[in-house]
Amino acid sequence: MQLGAIFPTTEIGSDPSAIREWAQAAESLGYGHLVTYDHVIGAMHAERDPRLMGPYTENDAFHEPLVLFGYLAGVTTTLELATGILILPQRQTVLVAKQAAEVDLLSRGRLRLGVGTGWNWVEYDALGSAFDRRGARFEEQIGLLRRLWREPVVDFTGDEHRVDRAGLLPLPERDIPIWFGGFTPVAFRRAARVGDGFQFGSAGPAIRGQWEQLKQLLSEAGRDTASFGAEATIDYSAGADAWKAEADAWREAGGTHFSLRAMDTAAEFVGAKRVGYSGLGDYVRALEEFVKAIA
Repeated sequence: MQLGAIFPTTEIGSDPSAIREWAQAAESLGYGHLVTYDHVIGAMHAERDPRLMGPYTENDAFHEPLVLFGYLAGVTTTLELATGILILPQRQTVLVAKQAAEVDLLSRGRLRLGVGTGWNWVEYDALGSAFDRRGARFEEQIGLLRRLWREPVVDFTGDEHRVDRAGLLPLPERDIPIWFGGFTPVAFRRAARVGDGFQFGSAGPAIRGQWEQLKQLLSEAGRDTASFGAEATIDYSAGADAWKAEADAWREAGGTHFSLRAMDTAAEFVGAKRVGYSGLGDYVRALEEFVKAIA
């Protein structure tokens, strides 16, 4: 089971050297991957109809994942770079295919593209994408991404896209893995049909139950569970005993990836407690304590 760390995107700040030091610390400590969250813009929640249900607002800073990974590709050598998740339907599919291919080439095959549909309809509107069409668009995007990465010339007509005998160069040198995120039966069914793995937003008995549901769906789809990735995430505030117990339980359940979330932003939303991190040193110490406890 591979250990990973959630990049503290909303709190680490904009100093490139701090971002580099955090990633290099994770790599030197033996972490196998890092995961970063995605929002292009934040929106005020007050007086919205329909209400915005997610935890992030206009006050939360997010580094753009694929641009960030272009930077991290040059300052790390072994860390897998995972989006967890990229809100795919609000983005241009062909541009995502191009950016992902470039990150994968420059990192020498270290990108994992985790995708989902998101919750912020204001963000969709600002990016010129229809929130109420996100599910249908998402379904079509997955197949088109894979064709764009594999075929030198693509001729595609769908409900949401038209590519008229065109292709990407340079092409990636492998099939970039596409993982899914979410917590609904629709997300599980979609992942079982066409995904390479699934990123769960937390850990614990309920998450292990969802993983069992997903394994059943994989079996029904005739797919091999052993080749499908599954990641659970635990918050730093849970403490060392819980880290170890949950890591053992996740490994026993057949989980393949287990990550630490050390970030106060939206802690309550994921059932965690605020810790009071105060700078790069605290985030690095959290990485050190976690890997020591699990090892």
